[in-house]
Amino acid sequence: MKANTRTETLTLEDILEDVEQEKSLILYNDDVNTFDYVIDSLIEVCNHDIIQAEQCTYLVHYAGKCDVKNGTFEELKPMRTELSRRGLTAKIL
Repeated sequence: MKANTRTETLTLEDILEDVEQEKSLILYNDDVNTFDYVIDSLIEVCNHDIIQAEQCTYLVHYAGKCDVKNGTFEELKPMRTELSRRGLTAKIL
């Protein structure tokens, strides 16, 4: 009895596209900025609603970091730049 096997061939373009979609914007805790400032920044920069911004802010405070947005590097780069300009620590991973 033969097992049915199926092989899928991916192009480099397919793989790179999948990798691009897996980026996350990570916001890190600091001892400088207030909760309100971080919440307002997430609303203005990442288009969070108030509840999402508050939840992310508490996660950043208590866990040390939070994945605040997902998308391609090109989508996340301006957000990271603006959060950094506002004195927040953010990275794209």
